[in-house]
Amino acid sequence: MRPLEDIRIVSLEQYGAGPFGSMHLAELGAEVIKIEDPGSGGDVGRYVPPYAEGNDSLFFESFNKNKSSVLLDIRTDAGREVFHDLVRSADAVYSNLRGDVPEKLGIRYADLAEVNPQIVCCSLTGFGMTGPRSREPGYDYVLQALGGWMSVTGEPGGAPQKAGLSLVDYSGGFVAAIALLAGIHAARRDGVGTDCDLSLYDTAVSLLTYPATWHLTGGYEPVRTHHSAHPSLVPFQAFEASDGWLVVGCAKEKFWQRLTVVLGRADIADDPRFATFADRDRNRDVLVPLLEDLFRTRTVAEWLEPLYAAAIPCAPVKEVAGALDDPHTVARALVAETEHPRFGTVRSLRSPVRVGPPGDDTPAPRGGPAMGEHTDGVLRGLGYDQDRMDALRAAGAFGSVPPPEDAAPETPSASTG
Repeated sequence: MRPLEDIRIVSLEQYGAGPFGSMHLAELGAEVIKIEDPGSGGDVGRYVPPYAEGNDSLFFESFNKNKSSVLLDIRTDAGREVFHDLVRSADAVYSNLRGDVPEKLGIRYADLAEVNPQIVCCSLTGFGMTGPRSREPGYDYVLQALGGWMSVTGEPGGAPQKAGLSLVDYSGGFVAAIALLAGIHAARRDGVGTDCDLSLYDTAVSLLTYPATWHLTGGYEPVRTHHSAHPSLVPFQAFEASDGWLVVGCAKEKFWQRLTVVLGRADIADDPRFATFADRDRNRDVLVPLLEDLFRTRTVAEWLEPLYAAAIPCAPVKEVAGALDDPHTVARALVAETEHPRFGTVRSLRSPVRVGPPGDDTPAPRGGPAMGEHTDGVLRGLGYDQDRMDALRAAGAFGSVPPPEDAAPETPSASTG
């Protein structure tokens, strides 16, 4: 058995952050029942270009492996009836909606405790369910700006830059997954469920980590650094070689000593201006240009060989294709293949979260579900017969899905991104 096979999660999720978090739980064996709203065409991630056709996209496939999809309009009385039956059978209700929406939809613990006293209601919102911004939609780009990230990303003197990936979204998904598992653990121990109030804003601010501590305690002012340099450890940055770029990091004094030998400049190891971390930081304007001139004299490959041999932290700066084709990526089985009726063989990435002996094989993932693919199967699992399902359908519990050419909805205001 996989570690989470005894956990059932009912998820009202969409787009990136929420589905990213629950996907890792699904790969660990949790049953994730993805509730899709028929009135809005389901998860908006199904329509993200460029690789989108009808109700499917490769964006959606990236975040929804190993899940089930159920079409359900929980705003209707009939849909609410089905939702409550799902809650009775579940360990958690998981969502990523705007901060005021969980109350409106009735998916907080206070709303569901009578249905299932042990239910854990995990809400990942843009700004949390309290505070002056709680009613605002939150997206990764917005949170990188508000959270201070863009002020420290990019070259000095240039425009503010966002990180190349949606790291607030993805980190928020991991935070929500951790909180959800903690909530389930406590509910099983104590017999009482709870709310988990997570937000992308909290995630973004908390990831300021040690620069925030330096600022709050010592008055430090974080700034953008030349060639992505570490704010205090010198050298630890990208260097330009004669044919490309590499990163070299001296996070310990021994690495600095070894680097001076590799560079053929053992003399500077004894230079009092560069003797310690603090000395090199104070004199970085002298040291870094000297090192940059040296690194430009050889190719990336010519530098990497002696750097690897000396066990100095280093790496070539690769394109995305290079990272995906790296032998270590292959050895760690990070790329998964799933079959899709529209896109054929889809190659995407597996979860990095692993439980088991090193090198142990894990089951191949299932591709993302078609919209509503598992509605009838999940309801039969709840004990519904065909007559009841037909009656619920007639009462509007499952809505009606617009045809693909009309299905692309506007981005829901309740999405956290």
